[in-house]
Amino acid sequence: MSDSPLVTEALALARSSVAPGPDFPAGPANVPPRGEALPVPACLDRVLRLSLAGGRLRPAPSAGALHPVDTYLLLGSGCGLPPGVYAYHPARHRLHRHGPAPEPAPAGAFAVLGVTARRTVSHYGHRGWPLVLLDAGHAAAALALAGAHAVCLDADGVLLSAAAGGVPVALAAVQLLPGDHGALGRWAEGRNSSPPSPSPSPSPSPGAGAGAEEAPECLRTALRVLGELADSGGGHGTWHPVAGRGPDDSVLVSRRSASPGFHGMPSNAVLARILAAAETASPAGPRWSLAVGGPRPGLLTSRPAGGSAAGGGAAGRPAAGGGAFGASAAYEGSVPGDGTATLHRPASGDVLPTLAHWAARQGWIAQAGAVLLAHGCPAGASAARIRHDHLAAGYGIGHAQAAATAAGVPSRPVGSWQGADLGAALGGPAGQDWVIHGLALGRTPAVDRTPRPTTGRRTGPATGRTNGPAAGSTTTSATGRGAGAATVPHPGAAADAGTGHSAGTATGRETPAAPRPATGPATGREAGTAPGPAPRPAAGPAPRPATGRETPAAPRPATGPAAGPATGREAGTAPGPAPGPATRTAPRPVTGRTNQGDEPS
Repeated sequence: MSDSPLVTEALALARSSVAPGPDFPAGPANVPPRGEALPVPACLDRVLRLSLAGGRLRPAPSAGALHPVDTYLLLGSGCGLPPGVYAYHPARHRLHRHGPAPEPAPAGAFAVLGVTARRTVSHYGHRGWPLVLLDAGHAAAALALAGAHAVCLDADGVLLSAAAGGVPVALAAVQLLPGDHGALGRWAEGRNSSPPSPSPSPSPSPGAGAGAEEAPECLRTALRVLGELADSGGGHGTWHPVAGRGPDDSVLVSRRSASPGFHGMPSNAVLARILAAAETASPAGPRWSLAVGGPRPGLLTSRPAGGSAAGGGAAGRPAAGGGAFGASAAYEGSVPGDGTATLHRPASGDVLPTLAHWAARQGWIAQAGAVLLAHGCPAGASAARIRHDHLAAGYGIGHAQAAATAAGVPSRPVGSWQGADLGAALGGPAGQDWVIHGLALGRTPAVDRTPRPTTGRRTGPATGRTNGPAAGSTTTSATGRGAGAATVPHPGAAADAGTGHSAGTATGRETPAAPRPATGPATGREAGTAPGPAPRPAAGPAPRPATGRETPAAPRPATGPAAGPATGREAGTAPGPAPGPATRTAPRPVTGRTNQGDEPS
């Protein structure tokens, strides 16, 4: 059982269908800079530029593009700047002095990942703190993919906080340059004063307000939960070397979370590589499965059903019960991968509509080709298990998304899940195997139908359709605020493809740009025409209404009776006064939020 009733209750609430409360101000998007802005040393420029640099859109995804992770660099001797602690400003790609180095300063460079929970909790409420953990895992993965040497996801938060100069909550550390892992401890031990506790009670963290009484209850709870999770680390933690060569720079630069609407299942060889990327990056983390659609929907794993596949059971035997997937969860043999991996099928059935229902009812997920799932973290898990499973899930999904980008597969992280008891859905015991994080995958990207102006004609959408959100813009929350989402009536029911974005990160809370003005002469009844005499009655049969994509020809002089009123885009077909300026309905603002971070879990 959990060693913290507070954490247990908070996790149950985050996984429930209880909707978050109203938004509140998110506070500063970055740690407020102090002192002179310093250039990033050459030895660290590439790793930071290809991982964390940027404004709302960064290589590392983030729920709602809110980016709660703050990066503190511990630079020792030989790093190009005087030794000390530096806060990294991702939007400016600059460093600001944050604190001194111990004497003598250890060699090498580390990144400590602290968090400002308010940025995420301000929108996602009680569902926000698990997303903060996933985002920290994604940030660690981005640094590893860009060339870092080792990652630690379970060090004691007090040690991390002290090493970084007393940040309120610190969750992970990354070794950026070769050196001794134990040097992180010397950064903490070299302080002259004891570090503040990462459990901010009652004082909130930076960005939470001037005092605890000004912070909403959900934020105060999130800060206490994250503080207890940080405290659950074990000493200096376990360091995991980053294995192998990372992706090409072009992959890291182009990595972006695709807009909803992609479909089609990638090949088995590609799915096997994406699954292997997650499992290899996070071997001690949660379990991994692929939920696939297509003609034979079900779950795929890298192990037979007797291994770590969801649902349990011995290989070749059906799992108990049919669950929520509309078919028996029967083991059906293996699916060939790419020669180095074999995908096994421990369960069959239409999984994707159920996942769409669990993921804040984002109906577009039901039409995706596949969803990579990180699952585990049972109800009542210890604080250390909750912290590690969520950080490792973000870390693994980050590597999987890079593998998908390298294979040309559109993908989108999905971070918030409600009622997603995968084990129970497969007929196993309830509460033991929960979906933590996901990565939706497809083969065909969504078609970009963003309205574009027509040269020489009025500035409305080129298709002539009613102005509204462009396809690919958001109408739901990416990770759990399902306002206006396309809904799945119940688990297993068919779902329409929705337009809501899913987890970390592609344009956040963006507002669509205003249409550009027309570049050519106005025609017909459009704005800018000179008034003239009333048109003569049209000859012949009434013109057909515009279909939405056609551009009707200019009206001919009329010789017969009136043809009736204008039908939308026809100019000058009805008798009456001279045409005046055209009126246009302004595009409606996009009201949804996204879960992307490039927002590229």
